[in-house]
This record gives sequence, C-alpha cells and structure tokens, in this order.
Amino acid sequence: MNPVSMRGRKFALVCLLISIFGVAVGFFGTGNVLATTKSRFEKLELFNKVLFLVEGQYYREVDTEKLIEGALKGMMQTLDPHSAFLDKAVFQKMNEDTAGEFGGLGVEVTQKDGVLVVITPIDDTPAFKAGIRTGDKIVEIDGESTIGLSLDEAVDKMRGKPNSKITIGIIRSGVEGVKQYTLNRQKIKIEAVKSEVLDKDYLYVRLTQFQQNAGKEIAEAIQAAEKKNKNIAGIVLDLRSNPGGLLTEAVNVSSIFLKDGVVVSTEGRDPKQKEIHYVKKTGFKETELPVVVLVNGASASASEIVAGALQDHKRAIVMGTQTFGKGSVQTVAKLGESYGVKLTIAQYLTPKDRRIQAVGIVPDIEVSEFEGEWATDHTKESRYIREADLRNHLTATIETEEEKKAREEREKRERQRRADAIKKARENKKSGDKVAEETPRRYAPAEDFQVIQAIKHLKTYALVKEMVK
Repeated sequence: MNPVSMRGRKFALVCLLISIFGVAVGFFGTGNVLATTKSRFEKLELFNKVLFLVEGQYYREVDTEKLIEGALKGMMQTLDPHSAFLDKAVFQKMNEDTAGEFGGLGVEVTQKDGVLVVITPIDDTPAFKAGIRTGDKIVEIDGESTIGLSLDEAVDKMRGKPNSKITIGIIRSGVEGVKQYTLNRQKIKIEAVKSEVLDKDYLYVRLTQFQQNAGKEIAEAIQAAEKKNKNIAGIVLDLRSNPGGLLTEAVNVSSIFLKDGVVVSTEGRDPKQKEIHYVKKTGFKETELPVVVLVNGASASASEIVAGALQDHKRAIVMGTQTFGKGSVQTVAKLGESYGVKLTIAQYLTPKDRRIQAVGIVPDIEVSEFEGEWATDHTKESRYIREADLRNHLTATIETEEEKKAREEREKRERQRRADAIKKARENKKSGDKVAEETPRRYAPAEDFQVIQAIKHLKTYALVKEMVK
C-alpha cells in the first residue's frame, strides 16, 4: 500500500478525532473561527510529520493506533489531573462499572509525580480496616509496579470481583521498605452517617461520604438526638477525610442548616453562564444551634461545598486544616462507540464567588492534628496531598494572580519543609533514632483533639451569648 496514502488516512483519523472532540465539548468559539482552524491544522500537520517519521524510521514496527491514542492521552494530561482520553478498554470498562457491580478497597487515591497516593481510606472498608493511611504511596499492585500507570489504569487494577484477593505494596513516611497488605475486595457499602452525644449536650455527627440519602440521614440523626436530649447545645459536623460524592447531597446537607440563599454555583468558560444551586426551603431545618464544621486536607469536593456555604453564610465556624481543593466539574463526552473524553468543564464557586479549585477552604480557626498526652510533642505531620500538588495541575491554562500567589506561598512552604525534613533526618541518623510505626486503633471522637477543641468552642459561644444579653 502507498505510504503516503496510508499517512493521509492516519492524518484524517487524527483530524476526525480532534474535530469530534471539539464539537462534543464546545471547542469552537464564535470569533476568529477560520484563524483558529488554520492554526490547529498547521499544528496537526506537524503532528503528522512526527508520526510519519516514527513510522518510517523507528528501529522496529510500531502500532499506529497506540501512537495516536498515546498522543491524545498526553494532550489531555496537560490540562489537569482529572481530564483524560478514554481508549477502547477504559471506555468499555467504565460503561461496565456503571451498569454492574464490582468489588473495591474503599480508598480514595490520586497521583502525584506519577506515584499513586492515598487521599483517604473510607471508614469501615477493607482499606480502612487494614490500616491504610492518608499519604501512603501505593507502589505495587499484585507484585507489579504502579509507576507509569495512569490513575484510571491503577484504579481499574484495584477493582475486581467481590471477595477476590489483592496485594498492594505501600511506602509510608517514617517506615523503611515496602509494606505489603493483602486485602479482600468487597462491594463498598458505606455507613455514611455516624453520630453520638459528647460531653452530655453536644452532638457529634460524622459524614464519611456524600452518598444517596446522606442529607436525610443527618437530619434523622439530629432529630433523634434532640428527641432524647432536649438540652443539645451545639453540633460538630465532621467532614474530615470525606472525599465528596453527590452534588445533590451537598445541597441537601447545607439546606439543613441554612434558611435560604445560594449553596454553590458552577462557572464554565463563559462566566455569564452560571448554574446556581439554592438552599432547599422544604425538609428538616436546624438553623438555631451553633455549628462547628471540621475539615482537613482530605476533605474534598462536596465536603468543600458544604464547608464553604456554611462559612460564607456565617452559619458555622469551620475548624481544622486547609481542605484538598477539588472544585472542578467533569463530564464524559462519547466519541463514537469506542472512545470517550473525560473533561473538566466548570468549577465550583462558594456563595461569595470564592473558587474552591486548587485553593480549597481555609478554616476560620486552624487547629492541627495532635496525638498523645503532650500535644506539643506529638504534632502529626500533614500527609495530605492537595489538588494543587498534583502533577500537570492546569499546566496548559493561564495562571491567575490568585493562583500565582498561592503557588509562590506553597513553594516557599515546601522549600522550608524540605529543609526541616533534611535537618531532622540528619539528627535522627546521628542519634540512631527510628520512627516507630503506629498501631491502628478504633476511632473514638471523645478522644480526638480537634473534636475536643470544637466542643470547647461551642461552649465558649454559649458563654459569650449569655454575656451579651
């Protein structure tokens, strides 16, 4: 077959894929269409030349389809960590997962510099029970390295038939070598809401994930507590290590504590085209009791929406540490029968139009995590990986002044952290100290330093309220 003819066909295939992609996500603007199209096709011609060079001169025969798919994957990776080109295998698997059941480990993961990192294990799942922790690096899955795998590929390897075994290799800060964990995959059925009354009159409510009926379950937990105890004086809403979930449930949870107004809005390329989600006027309301919302570096997405809404409406005090910063909206565009594109199309804004993406929610009162009798000697080093830390975070987009300032501050902190870590490592090496691995234990909110501080704040609120009468 004529090589030029074959090259033309391959070039046409690339143009077709790019064109379909452009139409599917609204790629074409209304102005300068001809100039944009001409520039695009000039760049595609450059791509075609490189492809032709590889096909003709690479030392062994190549698979052109894989080359083109690799180029498309690379293009999407320059946008942000959540946008991706879905090849035949991934797209088919995604459709199967949506339609059927699968077993998993119950761990939220991301990638940083090509390494699979745990954002948070979800309560009462195989990963949580095995002792997997935030910040753990998953370097092996069933004896195979995870280096070089995309995030979707790694997640796919961790999924499987319920009750099937999987062995993952973990590298943990302060622990030598690779630690192996063998777990049984399970259908992840999460008890989203847990609650109990602490210190006699303060209701502690933990939400582990924004799954269906999360708002209803929180309302029921508050009603049940108030029925048993007429003297409930405040609520601690714990959203720490909550990876998010359904946007509708974020609205439902916020609506419990708010009378009216905006919960969250989504903004795309055109700032004028906003989708606004308002407080629901119906359903159970608790708008009188003071509320503290606990967050940390693993509180993401829907958790940040709720924290941001209650903070902007001055309905709750947000306490803890800065959140993850996952404030983008993704959609999947189908390209023919076999391919797809997962694309970030918008970002979340709080009621006061604050961006969540890569910035997160900064608490009103910062309270670090402590353990042990002597808090000052047991400050837990933050292991949280945030959205802004992820590789290729919006590298193909123009940096705003806010993003530039946040990046420079982050880089300064990171330089100082590395210097302190090197100094500490040298001191430990001299003294021969070894970091002991912690033994996982059942969580008790009454012993949690941040929960204790939240209740103290609620007590202070009650005292101040009495003083100003």
